[in-house]
Amino acid sequence: MQNLCIAFTDINKAEIIDVGIKEPAADEVLVKLAVSTISSGTERANLMGSTTTNWRAAEQEKPVYPRFGGYSSAGIVEKVGANVTKVKPGDRVSVCWSQHSQYTTVTERNVTKIDDVSFENGAFYNIASFPLAAIRKCRLEIGESAIIMGMGILGMVAVKLLKIGGAVPIIAVDPDASKREKAIELGADYALDPYDPDFAKTAKELTNGGAKVGIEVTGIGAGLDGILDCMACFGRVALLGCTRNSDFTIDYYRKVHGPGITLVGAHTAARPKDDSRPGFWTQPDDNIALKNLTEAGRINFAEMVEETHSPLDGPEIYQRLCRDKTFPIVQFDWRKL
Repeated sequence: MQNLCIAFTDINKAEIIDVGIKEPAADEVLVKLAVSTISSGTERANLMGSTTTNWRAAEQEKPVYPRFGGYSSAGIVEKVGANVTKVKPGDRVSVCWSQHSQYTTVTERNVTKIDDVSFENGAFYNIASFPLAAIRKCRLEIGESAIIMGMGILGMVAVKLLKIGGAVPIIAVDPDASKREKAIELGADYALDPYDPDFAKTAKELTNGGAKVGIEVTGIGAGLDGILDCMACFGRVALLGCTRNSDFTIDYYRKVHGPGITLVGAHTAARPKDDSRPGFWTQPDDNIALKNLTEAGRINFAEMVEETHSPLDGPEIYQRLCRDKTFPIVQFDWRKL
């Protein structure tokens, strides 16, 4: 049986290929996808030939293909391995570490039952768990001010999570006016342009001396440098965006050391494997929390989606991703094949 998949086969090139179906091992689950979400920053880096795609591995001499995106999705369980007890065929699930493909096979740990939650919402949970973990690590307290640098998909999700977490005010930062407008619609109290000459001064005025919590999503030196200028003494900054280029300089003495700033590594892999604890939750527990928040009507990720496409449009969509720095939030609907 065929398993059509969107694969990055060379620099700036995406194709539809048949990757076949991997039968589930004893601890694995085979899922037929309904919806998958594009993670624009990560997928752009992989598509455009980044040689730094895994922090655990040495930088590649040259990019190696094929590569695959689509690590956050939702669908219906088709088959389970002999040792799987959490789900059964027919269950609707959110899937972590999948691919943009008709079928995906993952470990039982990487699926979460979503019951009546929409596939569109469930397909956000893996992505949404990244800023959720970053906010937890910053130990946000109700009433503290927060600033998010970069309004891609992770930054937009962070706005929504900070709002339900009790941050006030919330400042969204992005050079693109349309993204600043979207951030306000999603719950930010203010939206600023980082290239405004009075950017840092305005941010400190709006937060009565500086933000207590900062979420840096851009992954570039200028983003970290800029958010540090906006922080209060003893503020906490989560490094959420993947910093794939280490060639930048920060005045740590004046911007970190002196004001007592805490820099928090917030890669999603930096989690406990088992036993969640305050500030450090496992990925499965974060996914359950997101499902509970959705069911309770506290959060709706589906409203963030700006475009939905058939996977057959994938090659064209990824050409846009290469050239469009203001790429929208996009999902693929695998039911449209």
